[in-house]
Amino acid sequence: MDNFYDVIVVGTGVAGLYTCLNLSKDKKVLLLTKDEVLNCDSYLAQGGICTLLDKQDYKPYFEDTIKAGRYENDLIAVHDMIVQSKEIINDLIAKGVDFDKNCDGSLNYTREGGHSTFRILHHKDVTGKEITSKLYEQVEKCSNITIKEFALVMDIIKDNNCCKGVVVKEQDCMPVPVYCRDVVFATGGLGGLFVNSTNFSHITGDSFAIAIRNGVELKNINYIQIHPTVLFSKSKGRRFLISESVRGEGAKLLNKAKHRFVNELLPRDVVAGAIIEQMKKDNTEHVWLDFKDISNDEILHHFPNIYNKCLEEGYDVTKEPIPVVPAQHYLMGGIRADICGVTSLKHLYAVGETANNGVHGANRLASNSLLESLTFSKNCARVINFDKSEYEKSNIDIDLQKYADSEKWQLENKRLVLEEIRKKDEVFYDKWCNSKD
Repeated sequence: MDNFYDVIVVGTGVAGLYTCLNLSKDKKVLLLTKDEVLNCDSYLAQGGICTLLDKQDYKPYFEDTIKAGRYENDLIAVHDMIVQSKEIINDLIAKGVDFDKNCDGSLNYTREGGHSTFRILHHKDVTGKEITSKLYEQVEKCSNITIKEFALVMDIIKDNNCCKGVVVKEQDCMPVPVYCRDVVFATGGLGGLFVNSTNFSHITGDSFAIAIRNGVELKNINYIQIHPTVLFSKSKGRRFLISESVRGEGAKLLNKAKHRFVNELLPRDVVAGAIIEQMKKDNTEHVWLDFKDISNDEILHHFPNIYNKCLEEGYDVTKEPIPVVPAQHYLMGGIRADICGVTSLKHLYAVGETANNGVHGANRLASNSLLESLTFSKNCARVINFDKSEYEKSNIDIDLQKYADSEKWQLENKRLVLEEIRKKDEVFYDKWCNSKD
């Protein structure tokens, strides 16, 4: 790892990977990740990725998005995401992403909660894996990009309201400063702070703690989405998500008496709330999700990953309902950014789940996350490419001693972020924010 790069991108989900792929090839890029490259939440995305069907679908898609977002969305961001969607999808296909098709070769669309029609492309029930792995293959071919796994970004280097680089700690090494012209945070959300989450446990909101420490503006950090259906388990660790697509294809939510109690296609927050209320009424730890209205062929073809995982846990979804419960899933809030990832600190950008550009409002519409990450990371790369302002390389003296105890530093990070959530929304905090520590 060298001492200076043009751009440092932190995070290897689709936002980080796509930022790298859209940067000029003459830029020297360092791509950092806290764990292995593919241990990112993008890789876990099951349902799919939204796209605009045609001109007539613009208004319904727009309305579906802002309705799910409780009309708190940034309308410019929503418009930008929707109008760029077809171009993004075509680019993914050109990069080798294999979306499921109908018998006639046309793209197959599915539907999820909050959508008024079928506009979601998918690769079986592992769409995130398909997109992330294909983008990573492209990144590996780029000679201008250096990839470092197990590299913990502990802080940014700041001087005169300008980001000058990051402090990085690799395994069994002392933290070191690495300087650059631009830093892009694509570090994902904060699921690792929760007992029940669909996220990888190492994704603990480090970027938000760094923002708090350095006076970088956050926005709506308490806007945290709870997914209605994960497979119930008494064991610790990441929860297995049961994609919203199964409800879009006909799966029903049942109470203790095996009676349906909610419209499964309502927005996620509404469905999650209904499940919690039903669990209280029934005095149970979960409700049931019944696949009986989905054909066995459809289950095995469209949801093989879910089918096999449930089978491993002792449930055959073709014969019986499975126990499900809500869990933390996605962050709509984050580092305040515009549609190009520009933050309140010069030369620091934020894209993907790390950023709050307002596109999701107060609650994300299903399967908008992958599209959002791709759209605004592409915008971000474009801005960095066209920035021709003068930049002077400089080494700033850093007190590295304060980063010596990385475990203590990360525990303090978690405390800072949880406290920020509590300050913004004590009711939500008391209900959902149970720290692992």
